[in-house]
Amino acid sequence: MNRIEERRAEQEQRAPGAADPRPDLANAEPTAAFAALFDAYARALHGYLAGRVGVDVADDLVAETFLVALRRRASYDPAQAPVRGWLYGIATNLVRNHIRAEVRGYRASARVFALREAGADHDGQIVDRLDAQRHTRQLADGLAGLNEQERDVLLLTSWAGLEPTEVAVALGVPASTIRSRLHRVRHKLRAHLRTDEENRDD
Repeated sequence: MNRIEERRAEQEQRAPGAADPRPDLANAEPTAAFAALFDAYARALHGYLAGRVGVDVADDLVAETFLVALRRRASYDPAQAPVRGWLYGIATNLVRNHIRAEVRGYRASARVFALREAGADHDGQIVDRLDAQRHTRQLADGLAGLNEQERDVLLLTSWAGLEPTEVAVALGVPASTIRSRLHRVRHKLRAHLRTDEENRDD
């Protein structure tokens, strides 16, 4: 069992009475229905959001996700897909409100690590730290270079552990589009890291 499957199994065990993955939110009593949803999904949503925008902002966005879900509960169709993808779609739309700051943060990180790398001493532990910083800079720079849709697909699959079908529900596009975007994103990041390494060797 890989790490994503383990996380998903833990999540399902934490869910109260194995919360219904396709609840009828439009006709359910809101207080009980959303208490069950919160208990089942808030922790995982918080982890995903914290990875993207930091713990403090994630606290607010988790609460806002469930408030938006409560207001829009009639728009969720349990026949279409499990509720998890719908909740992650709301959360991802809220994250997009912070996307400019996120991109600025990635670019700032890339610049800081590049400056540290350029002016540092190369001996002992410093070399190891610089190597880790260089990889962080490369990844931050690569993430900053992705467009909004690419970044959402990558982070929903890698950080949140959603399946392509769930990401499709979250983003409102066909699963085949998600799979092709994910393939392109991985190819683009690999090419970026390769180019960065080649430029360092020149």
